[in-house]
Amino acid sequence: MGRMQRRTRTITGNLMQQFFNRRTVLHGLGVTAASGLAMPSPAAANAVTTGAASLAAAKFAGLDGRRVGLITNHTGRVGDEHLADLLSRQSKVRLTAILAPEHGFRGMVEAGEKVGSARDPKTGVPVHSLYGATRKPTASMLRDVDCLVFDIQDVGVRFYTYISTMGLAMQAAASARMPFFVFDRPNPLGGEDVSGFMMEPAFKSFVGQYPMPIVHGMTVGELARMIKGERWLSGLESLDLQVVPMQGWHRTMRWPQTGLPWIATSPNIPSFESALAYPGIGIVGETLVNEGRGTPIPFSQFGAPWIDANAMAGKLNALRLPGVRFEATQYVPKSIPNVAAHPRFEGQRINAVRLAITDVATYKPLEVGIHALVLLRDAARAAGTPLLDKFDMFQKIAGTRRLHQMLEQGASGTQIIAAWADEVARFRKQRTQYLLYS
Repeated sequence: MGRMQRRTRTITGNLMQQFFNRRTVLHGLGVTAASGLAMPSPAAANAVTTGAASLAAAKFAGLDGRRVGLITNHTGRVGDEHLADLLSRQSKVRLTAILAPEHGFRGMVEAGEKVGSARDPKTGVPVHSLYGATRKPTASMLRDVDCLVFDIQDVGVRFYTYISTMGLAMQAAASARMPFFVFDRPNPLGGEDVSGFMMEPAFKSFVGQYPMPIVHGMTVGELARMIKGERWLSGLESLDLQVVPMQGWHRTMRWPQTGLPWIATSPNIPSFESALAYPGIGIVGETLVNEGRGTPIPFSQFGAPWIDANAMAGKLNALRLPGVRFEATQYVPKSIPNVAAHPRFEGQRINAVRLAITDVATYKPLEVGIHALVLLRDAARAAGTPLLDKFDMFQKIAGTRRLHQMLEQGASGTQIIAAWADEVARFRKQRTQYLLYS
């Protein structure tokens, strides 16, 4: 382990040691203070405590006397309250700025729409947009800030933009020579499933900042450590990165095992089922196919007027993919304000395939999406219709030209999935030193 990784881990351990010294309710939760690792005690084995909840229980030790800039949205909750509200009531901590990612502080802005700046009516704290004129905190945003805190629920997918926001905010903190705290939260997909092509440098964008697979199997805290340690972004060598770990989380856990309530992470991820299907059907949505937007179950179904839904569902079921069965259906995408304005095939009844996930533990979301793409390619060719429209975005989401090339060359789903096996194995080895949980 390099010097940079040792420093980050020691910082985490020292922060957690402060909690114990203050004799807070964290006593007995099983944190190994010397290492910063989250190790569940028997009493906490069936429940997960987020980093934010741990720090709140410790009366925000480690933030005493600091002016805090909080990067968060509606998912930054501790029990029934928002972290911003808790911080605003602390006598020894001053919440001086809120910085909002894509979808806004309250999470009500549709994907891709700019987020404005305002003032939070409940706390009176200014809210700065990180998805408008700038996507990195500016010097003016940080004028009254001593440290930045990141607390957002991610979904574990490379092209979900919250982790891009985190990295750019890490750069801003490093430039301002202020500490950067990550309050860790679970990866809803768990920590074991890693799949997809590695992102290639030519396709770096806000929907793909880091050279990693689409499904990376890391928490935001672990990912922050890797961004710094691997120097994926410039200027982070001296960043004071402090990760506040969870208690009770294991890599085998997918969201239902955490015991935590699901909060829609964005307008089109209203449920854990949508989050679980998102890595694969999200890519399908970059083709001329509706991915369930404009319906109550986005990413849990996909369709187009030109597909034979019965035939496609039958072919998918014949693959015997683990944890899922496929059903032919029809639906009419509708425009939903702030969620799905003018979805593809709006107002048309389209033929579709619905995903019925039968086993959360064994379901492989990206693999399902790849097999669906292959069948959609064949159906589009048979119908004499194009499959791709915004070719550039499809490439950015895939992170490589190889997916499109293999589809064009007639590769099977099994062949495409096999093509990323070696690079996924290398990534698994590369990420090992940054993992906080077993």
